[in-house]
Amino acid sequence: DVVLEVGAAGGTLTRRLVEQASFVHAFEIDLRFAQALTRFADSRDDLRAYMVDGLRYRLADLDPPPTAVVANLAYNIAVPLLMRTISVLPGVQRWAVMLQRELAERLFAVPRTKAYSAVSVLVQLSCGFEASRPVPRTVFAPPPRVDSAFVTFTRSRVWPADEAFALDTLVRTSFAQRRKQIVNSLSGATMRGADALTRDEVRAALGALSLPDTTRPEELTPPTFVALAQELGCLPRP
Repeated sequence: DVVLEVGAAGGTLTRRLVEQASFVHAFEIDLRFAQALTRFADSRDDLRAYMVDGLRYRLADLDPPPTAVVANLAYNIAVPLLMRTISVLPGVQRWAVMLQRELAERLFAVPRTKAYSAVSVLVQLSCGFEASRPVPRTVFAPPPRVDSAFVTFTRSRVWPADEAFALDTLVRTSFAQRRKQIVNSLSGATMRGADALTRDEVRAALGALSLPDTTRPEELTPPTFVALAQELGCLPRP
């Protein structure tokens, strides 16, 4: 594997990764760790250190391209970082990450649960759950105010860029107001260039899927969102 690690700090996990991987790209934004991490990277040909914000870096330019993401992620960037690696790094086939427990529960939550969200749908459209292990706050020093979870999941599908964008727009617009009915969320939304969806179009698409006008986004499975996008003309039909 070529591993992408974001939040390498002084390189504790990095040192274990280079023992197993063929190459490691290690990102760390905190310059307090710059000397230790760059010194370690300079001593190896299979490790490159980046003292920059991993969210702002053009990850698609990494060479060699990553095939795995392994990281103890800072909780404030965990979700956007994961979503970005799923969308811009099609070569990544596996993720093994430490997350805040509530965030980890969102990734593979099921419909009609509190944790189910736009992130749940978008992750599950591209990835399949593998395993999760709870990590109590007491194992950290100093202990944080939240519990954590170590989660692994694998790539199940790579969407063409235009289809991924259409799905992202549809799902996020649907969940913009969680308790709002999809008819109300999508009516007037622009999904197909300059054409805004009408209420009748949304109702007709739901009807074609045998769904009532009162359907809410948290009731739809990820595959149903794909079917809805096809009915609305946002995705090509199979």
